[in-house]
Amino acid sequence: MTIRIGYFPNNNSLFVLRHNGLLERHLSDVEWVDLRELPASPRVDPRAGLPTLHSDWLFTAGGYDFIGTGFTPPITGLGQGRDLVYVGISGPRVENGRLVGLADSGIRTVADLRGKRVGIAHGSWQTTLALLALDRAGLSWSDIVPVDIDVNDGGAALLRGDLDAWVGAYPALGEVEATAQVHTLVDTDGLFSHPSLWFVRREFAENHRPELEAIITALQESDARIVADPRAAARFFVEDAERRGGTADLDRWEAALRGRPFGLGSVTDEFLDEQQRSADLLHANGLLPRKVEVRDAVLPWIGEVVDARRSVTAV
Repeated sequence: MTIRIGYFPNNNSLFVLRHNGLLERHLSDVEWVDLRELPASPRVDPRAGLPTLHSDWLFTAGGYDFIGTGFTPPITGLGQGRDLVYVGISGPRVENGRLVGLADSGIRTVADLRGKRVGIAHGSWQTTLALLALDRAGLSWSDIVPVDIDVNDGGAALLRGDLDAWVGAYPALGEVEATAQVHTLVDTDGLFSHPSLWFVRREFAENHRPELEAIITALQESDARIVADPRAAARFFVEDAERRGGTADLDRWEAALRGRPFGLGSVTDEFLDEQQRSADLLHANGLLPRKVEVRDAVLPWIGEVVDARRSVTAV
């Protein structure tokens, strides 16, 4: 059986694993699916719903069997009734990004965002960060004008004045900081842990345990290499940008990777509490069609495998 792995640059671990060849040492028949080359789904109104692309392709012909994303997509999938299960999580990525505005905008707090245009890569962790920040400030999703924008384009939109605030992430946020003074409206730290995470169909986990264990092992080994040599890993992102006709700064990518946690850990009660609170808020604000119980997406044996493989690769 061919095992199909979905990847894109936003999940750094899987992106590097795609390019360093370690998974192929553990699985003989692997096919990599670049999410950027899959047919695009219709745009979702960020005021009224969430894009379901990442979870949909787990259950769609021509998609994939395993995927890694940020914080929000598994909640979205569960809200659509998808029978998926968590595989693992990274450590907290609270230094990866934050909600910012320009220093001279007059916007000083999250409460000042009422009626303002807030840029987010909608459906990603950025949606959750913005919603958690609004809730803490006593605002709801309907109090802002959410603008769905690519993670690499939001900074330029902020500088042009097309956005009033932006949930930025490095290295793109670093490019804005190099050209303008920004004001932090809210840090990620204190809102949620913002890990990377990985998930699969329940059917795949239950019927292809050896293959899933091989993926977990390869990810652990690959992440250890990133920690040992982040500059080598950064080159994969720069080369990808160049192949696609763009540019990327090797030093900024290296700095971004140095500041991120690598290595899969098992899902924790603290993480699941964060997922549940976010799911409840998404539903209460009209972005999720139904309530979900995130602990229904946990298979205990997967956590045991993740912890065991982590111990082996750490030696």
